Amino acid sequence: MHPAPSVIIFTTLSGLGFGLFAFLGLGLPDVSGWVAFVFFAMAYALSCTGLLASTFHLGNPRNAIYAFSQWRSSWLSREGIMAVATLLTFAPVAIGRVFLDMELALLGAIGSVFAVLTVFTTSMIYTQLKTIARWHMPLTPVLFLLYAGAGGALLAGQASLAGVLTLIVTGAQLLAWKQGDGRSTTGDLGAATGLGEIGQVRLLESAHTARNYILDEMAFQVGRKHVQKLRMIATLCVGALPALLLLALPAGHLTALIAVVLHVIGVAASRWLFFAQAEHVVASYYGR
Repeated sequence: MHPAPSVIIFTTLSGLGFGLFAFLGLGLPDVSGWVAFVFFAMAYALSCTGLLASTFHLGNPRNAIYAFSQWRSSWLSREGIMAVATLLTFAPVAIGRVFLDMELALLGAIGSVFAVLTVFTTSMIYTQLKTIARWHMPLTPVLFLLYAGAGGALLAGQASLAGVLTLIVTGAQLLAWKQGDGRSTTGDLGAATGLGEIGQVRLLESAHTARNYILDEMAFQVGRKHVQKLRMIATLCVGALPALLLLALPAGHLTALIAVVLHVIGVAASRWLFFAQAEHVVASYYGR
């Protein structure tokens, strides 16, 4: 599929933001006053920016409000509801910790659960699609949750835990790439039309005279060399280098900042591949 910048920004930033919320709800880091304000502001900024970016992928962003009404059948609707519930739940938690020096532990724990559920609902938007075999596997929601956990731990200053989680998510990502490479959705025209048992199927004449939306969006092709380069960048930046910095070097603000920057670069690269390598079954009808 064509990797739209809006969904890459959305999945990257919202995962980091809600991951940080999950740690803040558990009292990590244990801060108050204006230091807590910085952490909550960061979580709100990342989460809201990511959610706003997702609306730009809609044909008409003003219709985003209607997504909330389809919660019975739509994971997109459930994601929107859980995101709003999380943001509202953390408002009194943030006010209490920043201005009143008050810890609303129970409400914070509920907010953490909501944050995790928000990330899960985001992952299910893609996991549910049987037409894209690379996404339709149990490892997809696990990856989204691990990315959020690793990024949240990094932003929350939990250096040792973040180092371990970044290594775990890197291993899970390598496994997902391996499984995805063996789960190609596309095939030949015989498989697409169901006429393959009769004989070889070929197009008599193309159904179009120029490129169309389906070919541009659903049959995006990325070169093998580019895939290998981006996978190497993602592997190094998501976990290998941040883990080395966090686990092998003395803790410090500069070390943590470099680890966060590297991790975000790696997540962005992996997210681009997540969408660019998604092979939609409709491409089979075009012989792709």
